[in-house]
Amino acid sequence: MADILWKMRAMLSSDHSSVVPINLFVALLCACIVIGHLLEEQRWMNESITALAVGLCTGVVILLTTGGKSSHLLVFSEDLFFIYLLPPIIFNAGFQVKKKQFFRNFMTIMLFGAVGTLISTATISIGATHFFKKMNISSLRVGDYLAIGAIFSATDSVCTLQVLNQDETPLLYSLVFGEGVVNDATSVVLFHAIQSIDLSHINSSTAAEFLGNFLYLFISSTILGVVTGLLSAYIIKKLYFGRHSTDREVALMILMAYLSYMLAELFYLSAILTVFFCGIVMSHYTWHNVTESSRITTKHAFATWSFVAEIFIFLYVGMDALDIEKWKVVSDSPGTSIMVSSILLGLVLVGRAAFVFPLSFLSNLTKKSPYEKIGIKQQVTIWWAGLMRGAVSMALAYNQFTRSGHTHLHGNAIMITSTITVVLFSTVVFGLMTKPLVRILLPSQKHTASMLSSEPCSPKSFAVPLLIRQDSEDDQASNNVPHRTSLRMFLSTPSHTVHHYWRKFDNSFMRPVFGGRGFVPFVPCSPTDQTVQQWQ
Repeated sequence: MADILWKMRAMLSSDHSSVVPINLFVALLCACIVIGHLLEEQRWMNESITALAVGLCTGVVILLTTGGKSSHLLVFSEDLFFIYLLPPIIFNAGFQVKKKQFFRNFMTIMLFGAVGTLISTATISIGATHFFKKMNISSLRVGDYLAIGAIFSATDSVCTLQVLNQDETPLLYSLVFGEGVVNDATSVVLFHAIQSIDLSHINSSTAAEFLGNFLYLFISSTILGVVTGLLSAYIIKKLYFGRHSTDREVALMILMAYLSYMLAELFYLSAILTVFFCGIVMSHYTWHNVTESSRITTKHAFATWSFVAEIFIFLYVGMDALDIEKWKVVSDSPGTSIMVSSILLGLVLVGRAAFVFPLSFLSNLTKKSPYEKIGIKQQVTIWWAGLMRGAVSMALAYNQFTRSGHTHLHGNAIMITSTITVVLFSTVVFGLMTKPLVRILLPSQKHTASMLSSEPCSPKSFAVPLLIRQDSEDDQASNNVPHRTSLRMFLSTPSHTVHHYWRKFDNSFMRPVFGGRGFVPFVPCSPTDQTVQQWQ
């Protein structure tokens, strides 16, 4: 009996010890939200930098209270990041995206996100091999140098999206945002492809196999996300849960979104790419098939989860930057650690410039209209905004150079501490300077952009009537809508492009089957019925 009571006390003590750090972390999240609100008008700050600063301050306090033994409340877990924190962020990015801007620049986005990431990875890998071998850093192999290229090619789409504004600079935002998501997916696919191939015997067949695996992962991941999104739209359209309970349709949307991510993980695909395209498809079809109250609920639920996950990630990165275990390993050679961090930061700058400016030039050659071309000021802004590195780089670095969040090898510890340094420096310095840089380079964009970026049929712009047809006849018929500028009329005029043919196919075949704006069948108390009643 005494033995049983002792075990019960031990279990309660263990549970309580895990509850304490969780309470502190939740309190810190609340503090980040409050501080971020108070700094809302501060153009130099954003939520990411606020969370990093709070995390650093908390790490210092924990270091002092523990006598220098630890600086964080939770041990880093790849599962926590990739399974629980990243999915809501990437899905919400796809769900809230303004699809017209995104797909109008789709080829340029894919050029930057896929081809550009390959160029950046090659540039950083070659540079790291050249410099680090001269510095005689031990324990680094060929696979490590290639992995370094993939790790530091992953831009921080989370911080970049907070820095730019979708309504102020729609073209710039769509390029940076789209490239950021495709870039993250490409970097993760490249990283896992590097880990899966035998680098001891590299030949032409190995390169062909690597390229084939890369294309397979890219295409399969996209298809899986689209299929899952279409399946959710079809189920909700046919069964229409809103007749009895809006909770069921909201729950189904949330679970289907998460299912797409987990299916990609199950089949060893790129879950980031899958859940992103699932978000786009669900916002285009599924979101219009649910009741109005469910639209409001899902819009704010996805945005809230994404917001909390972003703060959680940067808060942890700030605390983990002071992890004493890693810094002890490199304490005997601080100069080497600083030099490695400086080299990596320089390679990030060069690697990004190596593809942004050349690929922008190639993209401009295919554009006939001057309004579709990427100007030199926009190219500089894209280059600068993508210099930030964040949680994806951290997670990949932990995967490559640690085991269960710990490392005792000198070379691996240097890479971990250098990654932390680059993430902190790039997020804080480049993040602080991005807003002023955009205002200097593009001072007159706000008014024009807000007119060009209106898209009333997306979850982002929910305040506009939901089922208004976005074409020239409706706009001209409405007395409340201001006259279009000549530039806006030019951009909205149908042309024989991929987007034009897709709209015809979508209206003729996709929407009658999967629903969406204007094609949901009339059912009493359905979204269509509610909209008709509003207009009556």
